[in-house]
Amino acid sequence: MKLSVDSETGQLRRAIIHRPGLELARLTPDNIEALLFDDIVWASKAKEEHDAFAQALRDSGVEVHYFGELLAQTLELAAGRDFVLDRVCTPEILGPSLAGPVRRLFADLDGRALAEFLVGGVLKADLHPQRPQSLTWDMLKADDFVLPPLPNHLFQRDNSCWIYGGVTINPMAKPARQRESLHTRAIYGFHPLFADADFVTYFGDEDRSYQPATIEGGDVHVIGHGAVLIGMGERTTPMAIETVAHALFASGQATTVVAIELPHSHAFMHLDTVMSMVDTDTFVLYPYFDRHLRSWTITAADEPDRLTVTRNHSLWDSLAEILDVDEVAVLTTDEDIRAAEREQWDDGTNYLAVAPGVVMGYERNVATNTMLRKHGIEVLTIAGSELGRGRGGPRCMTCPITRDAA
Repeated sequence: MKLSVDSETGQLRRAIIHRPGLELARLTPDNIEALLFDDIVWASKAKEEHDAFAQALRDSGVEVHYFGELLAQTLELAAGRDFVLDRVCTPEILGPSLAGPVRRLFADLDGRALAEFLVGGVLKADLHPQRPQSLTWDMLKADDFVLPPLPNHLFQRDNSCWIYGGVTINPMAKPARQRESLHTRAIYGFHPLFADADFVTYFGDEDRSYQPATIEGGDVHVIGHGAVLIGMGERTTPMAIETVAHALFASGQATTVVAIELPHSHAFMHLDTVMSMVDTDTFVLYPYFDRHLRSWTITAADEPDRLTVTRNHSLWDSLAEILDVDEVAVLTTDEDIRAAEREQWDDGTNYLAVAPGVVMGYERNVATNTMLRKHGIEVLTIAGSELGRGRGGPRCMTCPITRDAA
């Protein structure tokens, strides 16, 4: 199977998504903030919405791979299971007295059940018969988590992203998401779909802390023509962008990285919360976002291990030059700031292109969907009243692994 993402808007062939499970049912008013959700979720309804989203992808010619199934199959392999558990069942994560009991709990589980625990979390009650002698144990109530759940696995865009013929396995900025990348490392390293495939790993596949060099896929846009657009804000740092740029240039997979500065704001946590590419030379942009964004073009320098970094006079002029067009189209919705803020909060610019000029978005963003249609963009709408509570739209929920050039 070819693994390569050669554009942001070419025909999407294969993608990884995660059908929500136990982890969403374990969100409560007390833990949502720590787990990076803005509200509790009606879990069964979210599953229905996600199933409809998956079918819409299939109807658009996309082969869907479920992350939970990939993880379960990886955990059926001894090497894959040991890789994950050796890095989860540790004194640092669980405490020295609980690491052994949790490992013993996991030892008796098949891959599917183990994957559900790793993503859905482990409660003290799950370990109750073992009654280990542990300060950590004594400090936990029966319904407290020994291993917290990972509800943000729903947003598969972030923990890895495919850039041309390779992938970054992303060191995540927030502690609540950092274990996600371990699961992805295991899948890409051991699952038969990936283990024998020919691709480059640019970043993130080592047992070490990458802080503060963090990067998340919602900030990464493969715009084609050997170029990558990367947002630089709350979740992605300049250090990570430079590191990925070095790896891209050294591998010959890309020639240009454009870094764009974002506000450090929960509302603008990723680049795709304020803009998305919807056609070969067309972007949709949150209307009250500063168009005069600071941006830099990064290319390889003549000397090894150095980069050429140039401040851009205009982001849009730089993108037009890269895309070889007179100018890029930047589409915005004509609405007052209160209406715009509501749609932006509901992922009103978070569109997933499934083909040139054909995108998926939440049905609730009526004004933006209507505006795009008036400009010739085909918008396929999906329900997202529950899926959107985690602050992510169709693009956020999708990790393309095979996409044509536009």
